[in-house]
Amino acid sequence: MEKKFLKKIIAQTPEDLQIISACCADSKVKTSEIKFLESNKIFLMSLLRLDKENNDNNKSINSVVKFEFVESSKAKNIDQSDKELILKLLAINIFKKEYNFEITLLFSKNRFITLSTEVIEATLEDQKSVNDKSF
Repeated sequence: MEKKFLKKIIAQTPEDLQIISACCADSKVKTSEIKFLESNKIFLMSLLRLDKENNDNNKSINSVVKFEFVESSKAKNIDQSDKELILKLLAINIFKKEYNFEITLLFSKNRFITLSTEVIEATLEDQKSVNDKSF
């Protein structure tokens, strides 16, 4: 019997965040699955991504990306009232702006979310595998 392990990637540098970005590229995210817990300074996003690490494009994985120590979150071109809107995540970029970092989540159709933080503390954690070939 083959054992299956769920992945957890922790990013604390821009290079680490590029690994999470590569794993999450072309993921699907529903707007109702994006949360910014302002009082806790945590940004959460549940997404459905392909198993790129094992080159298995027929296997989808339900994962959560968590950003900590987030001071602010700004969205552009995203209708937040449409809870069923599905976004396609293209990449996660990071920029240094004075003493803060700006983490940009780039989605298709010129949509994006920008997070402002003093430190990089991000986690990609797999929740379960989903056998969905209609990704």
